[in-house]
Amino acid sequence: MVPPQLNRIFAADGPLALAIPGYRARPQQLEMAERIMAAIEANGALIAEAGTGTGKTFAYLAPALLAGGKVIVSTGTKTLQDQLFQRDLPTIRDALGVPASIALLKGRANYVCPYHLGRALDSGHFASREEAGHIRTIAKFAKATHSGDKAELSAVPEDSGAWQQATSTRDSCLGQDCAYVKDCFVLKARREAMEADVVVVNHHLFFADVMLKDEGMAELLPACNTVIFDEAHQLPEVAGLFFGEAVGTAQIVDLARDAKLEAIAAAKDYAPLQDACRAVEKAAKDLRLLFHRDGTRLSEAQWHAHPEAASGLERLGAELRAFGEHLESQAARSEGLGNCLRRCSELALALKRWQAPAKTEVQEGDDVFVKWAEVTAYHVTLNMTPLSVANIFQRQMEGHPRAWIFTSATLAVAGNFSHYQGELGLGEAVTGCWGSPFDYGANALLHCPQNMPDPNSPDYNRAVVDAAWPAIRASHGRAFVLCTSLRAMRRIHELLRERLEREGLELPLLLQGEGSKSELLERFRRLGNAVLVASQSFWEGVDVRGDALSLVVIDKLPFAPPDDPVLAARIEHLKRQGRNAFFEYQLPRAVISMKQGAGRLIRDENDRGVLMVCDPRLVDKPYGRRIWQSLPPMRRTRDAAEVEAFFGAAVESPA
Repeated sequence: MVPPQLNRIFAADGPLALAIPGYRARPQQLEMAERIMAAIEANGALIAEAGTGTGKTFAYLAPALLAGGKVIVSTGTKTLQDQLFQRDLPTIRDALGVPASIALLKGRANYVCPYHLGRALDSGHFASREEAGHIRTIAKFAKATHSGDKAELSAVPEDSGAWQQATSTRDSCLGQDCAYVKDCFVLKARREAMEADVVVVNHHLFFADVMLKDEGMAELLPACNTVIFDEAHQLPEVAGLFFGEAVGTAQIVDLARDAKLEAIAAAKDYAPLQDACRAVEKAAKDLRLLFHRDGTRLSEAQWHAHPEAASGLERLGAELRAFGEHLESQAARSEGLGNCLRRCSELALALKRWQAPAKTEVQEGDDVFVKWAEVTAYHVTLNMTPLSVANIFQRQMEGHPRAWIFTSATLAVAGNFSHYQGELGLGEAVTGCWGSPFDYGANALLHCPQNMPDPNSPDYNRAVVDAAWPAIRASHGRAFVLCTSLRAMRRIHELLRERLEREGLELPLLLQGEGSKSELLERFRRLGNAVLVASQSFWEGVDVRGDALSLVVIDKLPFAPPDDPVLAARIEHLKRQGRNAFFEYQLPRAVISMKQGAGRLIRDENDRGVLMVCDPRLVDKPYGRRIWQSLPPMRRTRDAAEVEAFFGAAVESPA
């Protein structure tokens, strides 16, 4: 039985319909809201998959606001976080007439830090004149703003180096010892969060600050009655980051830079500290220079097989210890130097833990970690990642009774939630699945082209472009080409550019990385006939409604690369338990990623489009059936002429 109160709220003439232009009553939304209300009343756990267009945001906000108590809503992206705080929550709160206070809480790197901003202004050390101008703009903003949230200052680009100097990190924050503690925007935001009825955070902040009990946040979760995770498909990966440990040359370089500035301000007469700053920074950069390629992930065994990696790390550890001795001799001269000493000690311990030999015997129920290293363009990061977060996450959910709601458009594999439940230890959770109200059968086509080569063949990217070209031409652009690797993305972009030039077709061709994600999306929407070639960051959290996007091309099924050290360790761990790693782990992960990519196509009930999956395994392999059965119920075809006819029926040829 649906509670009468919910029936009235979600009715075609109810308060939501009166408050929201274009509102439509949807049975799926009402059923989902009823299940969420039941879970909140029972302090239970609910996993809820809701297809695009269900209106899941209102389906969880309405019962959460009606139930009262303190609610934390955690999202996967800052974009959704801002949308919830600025638009959705105020709309539904006012429509329901519920007197709930709301607060937005982001990670500390989003807020101006008066201490670090002042130190940057005093030092005058900037990478460019432009950066110096940005710092002055931030300083003016800091005097006028209430929140200190850098999202409010569009005049300074988000990637400007000035932000790094004008904000703090968990490591560099001085906490209660800071002279500016009364003016701290982070503490102000946290106080508002403590007092609010509904707090909107993101997953990274939830795990970093709530689960790991960061100073000043430890009271937030115990006071909470309901936790709602939207975009919950991201949780296993995010939890793995925060339940693990990472230490890298980036942190050491940042520490050396901060210590240099603190020493100029408080220990100018002690020259050995400046020398030690330079020495430890050089050792960190030297370690990175031992590796010739960025984008490399190394297992622990591969790290030790590298001829100089272990000795380079030993040298870095020795320089860090020597640096710590100099910091210790000067730490009493300022809070900043004292903080640098604490950071140095923590980094040295983390390096030591990573270098320590792994436990040879593992008992049932033990948390097992895999060690691996990642080499990026400028840094090396040493990681310890849990093979499973299920036990750790379960422990975090124990204690004070509260409701836990997990929702996303992509949690199940062909209607089965066992993979997701296993990843987070949610075996006892109730599950629910609501399909999209959109008419996919009439408005969408799933096309898998014929005669495609093996995805590992050297000419596969060219075959993708050859197969996709008739569809791109028929749709007059208006296409996303989503790739499973950066290398494939760059090659496919290059081949498409050559094809456009050769055939004289004037379609704008965009590439991920040519601007920020938001800038590229804005250009794509504005142009109306563009082709955007992108990789992983455009597979989810991207909403392009209307005619601007009518074709989504996916190059390969999104299986994680088998040489990834964490994946390889998880596969080996499952095999040792006598389990099938492919069907229990790799395939479900690929299905969820595939559903995310496919979800870019139909965003509104009036949208029409073609999803083109070039990978022949979708049809040729037995497991391909499990993948396409998990996608929305589109008509299926292998005939390119049907794709051209689909677009021909709706798109007039350009004059």
